[in-house]
Amino acid sequence: VQLQASGGGLVQAGGSLRLSCVASRSIFSINVMGWYRQTPGKQREMVAAISDGGSTYYVDSVKGRFTISRDNAKNTVYLQMNTLKPEDTAVYYCRAIVDGNIYWGRGTQVTVSS
Repeated sequence: VQLQASGGGLVQAGGSLRLSCVASRSIFSINVMGWYRQTPGKQREMVAAISDGGSTYYVDSVKGRFTISRDNAKNTVYLQMNTLKPEDTAVYYCRAIVDGNIYWGRGTQVTVSS
């Protein structure tokens, strides 16, 4: 499975961005898809995830601001990010778990200015 993430950019605090992750195959049966982020010198952390059944998970710091969703027809998972804060600045990565195997996409940079 190849994953292509896009949608990052530079935005002012309080602004919004929507990240997209397009998979090279149908995501209908992909067990879990998620978004992670990483800043220099820190471990990659999970931001949000969505299961094939539609259950979602969010790290506490983004609850109420970020929304993860999936469009099976477009093989795409989205991360809508609202009320962005400078601390959301990071490289964001898309991840998929398929039959126990983990796949990563290339990151997309999100920079939030204060």
